[in-house]
Amino acid sequence: MRRRRKALIATTLGVLPTALAVGLTGSATAHGSMQSPASRTYTCFLEGAETPDSAACRAAVATGGTQAVYDWHEVNIANAAGNHRQLIPDGRLCSANRDKYRGFDLARADWPATALPSGGTWNFAYRATAPHRGTFTLYLTRTGYDPTRPLTWADLEVFHTATDPALTDGSYRMTARVPQRSGRHLVYSIWQRSDSPEAFYTCSDVTFGSTPPTTPPPPTTTAPPTTPPPPTTPPPTTAPPTTAPPPTTPPPTGVPAWRAGTAYAVGDQVGHAGRTYRCRQAHTALVGWEPPTTPALWLAG
Repeated sequence: MRRRRKALIATTLGVLPTALAVGLTGSATAHGSMQSPASRTYTCFLEGAETPDSAACRAAVATGGTQAVYDWHEVNIANAAGNHRQLIPDGRLCSANRDKYRGFDLARADWPATALPSGGTWNFAYRATAPHRGTFTLYLTRTGYDPTRPLTWADLEVFHTATDPALTDGSYRMTARVPQRSGRHLVYSIWQRSDSPEAFYTCSDVTFGSTPPTTPPPPTTTAPPTTPPPPTTPPPTTAPPTTAPPPTTPPPTGVPAWRAGTAYAVGDQVGHAGRTYRCRQAHTALVGWEPPTTPALWLAG
């Protein structure tokens, strides 16, 4: 089982040719899914269809079976032709109203999530197991989104579109500014082909922790006092004692500590808060992407 999982993960990362990837998943019509931030189907595939790590992926498999996970790149409608809202009812957006993928419509607040910068930019990556010309439309849930309620079209607002973005290392790349949000949200994507009426759909769970700093307002001008101010107390002759920083937990022996700004490859190991983590997706670490908060990127060892 472990050997099979490693082979499947290698396929998604482009180590094996596309033809072999199709053979392993048992689907000749697979075309792609959001890789960063990872879609629900892609995340559960990385965890392993037979024995997923997260409770949400286990629930998805219990609901819809393992084949939906193996076919992570096939959440599609063959004849969509842009009629997405007419074809997909509320509550069925993540499955594209396909019963096979109904497990990924489960409304729960514990889907593995990727940390995004509120109001900042993100380099979106969409894994293309079969490239096509077309347009990507990215949506983000609105303020007040409740992940424990079924996802509806009214929950979503468009924040980026890209037609025929660059295809690099097997993935379409799109840099977009993300709206300001806080807490847990969801990125929804539609990839509508221009050479066919077929379209693909993904749900990626994300979290927002902080807002980028903004320019402070200019100081307020006040009228000068009409009476002289009282005398000020002279400063103390000695500086107050400084407070020592709290102790940090050293990384495990022989494992480098996780650091923001470091480029990590699949299989790299790091230490964080006394635990060891293994990289699941190649990426450059950012503040807010600490291993405990990004299970789509790091697997606790």
